[in-house]
Amino acid sequence: MSESTISPLVPREGWHVMHLFYQIDHSQWSILGDDEKRAAKTRLTELVQEIRATKDTHLLTFSIATPKADIGFMLLTPDLQVANAFEKQLTLSLGPEILSPAYSYLSQTERSEYTTSSEQYAKETLIGEKGLTEGSPEFEQALKEFDERMEHYLKHRLYPVLPDWPVVCFYPMSKRRSGADNWYSLDFEARREFMSGHARVGRHYSGRILQLITGSTGLDEHEWGVTLLAKDTIDIKAIVYEMRFDEVSARFAEFGDFYIGMQLPLDQLFRRVCL
Repeated sequence: MSESTISPLVPREGWHVMHLFYQIDHSQWSILGDDEKRAAKTRLTELVQEIRATKDTHLLTFSIATPKADIGFMLLTPDLQVANAFEKQLTLSLGPEILSPAYSYLSQTERSEYTTSSEQYAKETLIGEKGLTEGSPEFEQALKEFDERMEHYLKHRLYPVLPDWPVVCFYPMSKRRSGADNWYSLDFEARREFMSGHARVGRHYSGRILQLITGSTGLDEHEWGVTLLAKDTIDIKAIVYEMRFDEVSARFAEFGDFYIGMQLPLDQLFRRVCL
């Protein structure tokens, strides 16, 4: 079966997301001649350009700050078939046995089930907190502005465009399922209340942290992937630390490994990782 006859795997909404981390085998790289090395770097450069030119597809390239890995990619694209094909090409782009997968994670962009609805905002905030009268001009204007904000928020959740901020932090996480701290035994309103406190902390970092939560239940070993982009590592450290004190994290969160990278253009990335 040729690539052109393979049926696409596009979710009803949102995109697939792959985080890919590689170690470079410098002993294998050192064996290559200068012409082979130039050809390999040209091949990867052209592949990155091809991926970024693909419709609704984004690719971040970064150097990993610790020996957990050398380089990383974050790939967002609707079709899992396309994501899979690009991942295989990236792995072999510098030649066989040069890039060794160190860690990978598959998830999907998704809407949050705890997002405040128009009805909730009208009842709890406009009427309950602000004392506005339903149907009044002030009420209708405030509700319109809320709906516009939520439309923008939902579009970012499902179809994000990520900035070129230098710091990239990725970690997977799950909600605990043990004893009295079983997230999935709580009713919806209790979970929504917990998450609203979490969201308030996140809003304090608006403009300093861009956060993308992607769902991975049934797709990978954890339940969510968290990507944080920032201009300063201290903001990454601060938001994660502050959220640890929020009850939803203190009681229910379980985390995987953290990966910190720095977004770089490919020519600078090549020099950084000694290619």
